[in-house]
Amino acid sequence: MNNAVIEKISIVVPVYNEEESLAVFIPYLMEELDKIKKTMDIQSEVMLIDDGSTDSSYKILKDFAGKYAVIKIIHFGTNFGQTAALSAGFQNASGEVIVTLDADGQNDPADIKSLLEKLQEGYDVVSGWRKDRKDKFLSRILPSRTANYLISVITGLKLHDYGCTLKAYRKESVKHLNLYGEMHRFIPSLLKWSGASITEIHVKHHPRKKGTSKYGISRTIKVLLDLAVVKFLMSFSTRPIQFFGIIALIILFISVISFAGVLYYKYYDNLSMNRNPLLYFSLTSFMISIQLFILGFIAEMLARTYHESQHKPIYVIKETINFDEKD
Repeated sequence: MNNAVIEKISIVVPVYNEEESLAVFIPYLMEELDKIKKTMDIQSEVMLIDDGSTDSSYKILKDFAGKYAVIKIIHFGTNFGQTAALSAGFQNASGEVIVTLDADGQNDPADIKSLLEKLQEGYDVVSGWRKDRKDKFLSRILPSRTANYLISVITGLKLHDYGCTLKAYRKESVKHLNLYGEMHRFIPSLLKWSGASITEIHVKHHPRKKGTSKYGISRTIKVLLDLAVVKFLMSFSTRPIQFFGIIALIILFISVISFAGVLYYKYYDNLSMNRNPLLYFSLTSFMISIQLFILGFIAEMLARTYHESQHKPIYVIKETINFDEKD
């Protein structure tokens, strides 16, 4: 358990085409952060990552940055996705704790205080659970529940709401993360793999009042594909030969059994080997198993190259506002 004192928090908010929500969301967020400062004596910074918005979101963000000194803006020249936006926030945050939430007004900034209080019990990650979710059942809630169940079973970390952006992380837990694709929803699972202590609490969820949702049922397919990647990374990222080797051994065993059948039919049923399709099946299986072994060795070398090489960011920052040179 981590009981380090929290002196400053970094609020990381991805923003993409939320011009209708920002005018209400940001003042409310600042109001709640002011309450936290007064009641918990915790300073804050607000990092708004504009993910290549095509509406007036960036202009609105710049206006708020001129009004509030604690607001910092990272502007992407194009849309890199929520994972890249969160990664940029993680890498540029200066607080001991990083709190993430959406800019659409559905997450409630008033819950930040509860996340921090739970975090101070010694946890590394506190995840929000939208128990009373205000979304459409078929297009949002049902796919989300299915995905949450699968992620919990496959990764071994039981959370009710992986998709809730409202989470609190101790910075030392996430600073080593390199996120790709749609990996942001798997951050708790990746952190569990590295030994982080994780819990969840109920948080409020409001219906979207302005703007349109950027998520749909099609995202479920992407989640399932990324889940397979996460499972591989958690189980075999540093030892891929075990993954490919196990499959290769199974196929090699099938090849041996098939060839034994070929020999049986030749010597006991006097069936010509050339006319037995099992011969071609066994030879093909044998070649596939050898290829998998070779692929495993190549993957081992690539894994070592990856872990020893410098990491390349998954985003390109076009402009920053209110950052000191040392940041």
